[in-house]
Amino acid sequence: MSFISITYAIFLLSILGFYWAIAEQKWRLWNLLIASCAFYASWSIQYIPLLLALTFINFRLGREIGKNTSPGEHNIDWRISNEEWQYAQADWNSRRLKLLCIGILINVVLLLGFKYFAVIFNSLFPVETNSSETAFKLIAPLGISFFTFECIAYLIDVYRGAPATNNFLRFATYKLFFAKLISGPITRYHNFATQLNNLEFPTAERVTEALWLIARGAVKKGLLADNLGIFVDLCFGNLQRAGSGDLWLATFAYGLQLYLDFNGYVDIARGTALLFGLVLPENFDFPYFSTSIADFWRRWHMTLGDWLRNYVYFPLGGSRRGLMRTCWNLFIVMVIAGIWHGSAWGFFIWGILHGIALAVHRLVDDLSDRHEQLAHFWQNPIGIVVAWLITQFMVFTSWIWFRLPNLQDSSLVIQRLWGHNADAQFAQKVYVEALTISPYQLTWILSILAAFMALVYAVNGRLKLELNWPIKLVFVPLCFYIVWLLAPEGGLPYIYFDF
Repeated sequence: MSFISITYAIFLLSILGFYWAIAEQKWRLWNLLIASCAFYASWSIQYIPLLLALTFINFRLGREIGKNTSPGEHNIDWRISNEEWQYAQADWNSRRLKLLCIGILINVVLLLGFKYFAVIFNSLFPVETNSSETAFKLIAPLGISFFTFECIAYLIDVYRGAPATNNFLRFATYKLFFAKLISGPITRYHNFATQLNNLEFPTAERVTEALWLIARGAVKKGLLADNLGIFVDLCFGNLQRAGSGDLWLATFAYGLQLYLDFNGYVDIARGTALLFGLVLPENFDFPYFSTSIADFWRRWHMTLGDWLRNYVYFPLGGSRRGLMRTCWNLFIVMVIAGIWHGSAWGFFIWGILHGIALAVHRLVDDLSDRHEQLAHFWQNPIGIVVAWLITQFMVFTSWIWFRLPNLQDSSLVIQRLWGHNADAQFAQKVYVEALTISPYQLTWILSILAAFMALVYAVNGRLKLELNWPIKLVFVPLCFYIVWLLAPEGGLPYIYFDF
């Protein structure tokens, strides 16, 4: 059941009717849980028992980790000595740590088992590449990465002192909430649970904001990302015939497609959640206007970045153990991010490139702190433009390994980015027959789209200006109509479904 479909609209309206008609929270949660299972069943019904079992395991582990069974309070009296209390507390903390390690291990093994099944299977039983990829896609449950990351975050939060829930229904509703289940954003349990305690029927302004998010997301995904995806697929699917100019256009188009596709999905997810009285975290903050790679990762896939900082970077020591250790920690975090995205070598290289870029930025930042002239350069307009160009060049070229994780394909693209002419048939097949526009017209379209994004960033991101809700309400049906009229027939799958 795609987010951009009449079926989803009917599904959402019917669930909302039951949801707000019920006053008791327990039955609201049951309504939401059953609806979430039905939504996931429309994609992969066979994996619902697995997700429910994993939810229950993490719920029970969380309860055990969150228990405080140390004998008595820290008092020196006839009931227990101070020394006995300290031993008991040490034993209990050791047990909690073991339970946490077991929980993390279960989630990580499950995640890696699904993500790397194709590689393991290939090494043990060599088969044709196509059949291996098909088997992998059939085995990996949708959203397993986001699902397990949320489980790990919950267990660590409880270990650090956050209260564990004793209500399985609330925890299962949080874990399986259909708006975020398949492709995020990564949401922490305690923030979600707090909102469940304070549900209020949304006001007209909030309903409008929710519909605006859904409509805006539909335009980003259905109209813009999917149309860009057609050219990207045609170009990267014909690498032997594409020229350098075509590959640069496709690289830029893919960067925009990936952003608009994922950001559009998150907008629809957040708009859907708002209709249920729930606020999901933002995931993007104009990342393509970042002037450093560190700033890019504060703005791109922010919930993943937050997860990596809190549960990987800080436990490794963060920036507390010197400059070189900080650079090494940043590198490790990005390699893990690359491995998380997939089993192919291209994702690993993508993570390495971002790790190196973050380390270099940290070194330059440290150098700037010690040289006033260098710090002044990065702060003046020319330095800001140079920093932006360097950052975006690195980000967009690294997307090549993300889009083409097969090293043979990505290496070919890198080799042909300069001085390579296209096959004569390429322009005819791609631009004339498939797209019915010239490369120059496509360049103008991409430039206009980038300029529009810059305008939105200037108005919304910098000036903090927003349309008022009556104007948004007027634009909502217009957005849906444009998507219905101009979106490619059938649409393309969400890119992050593969991760």
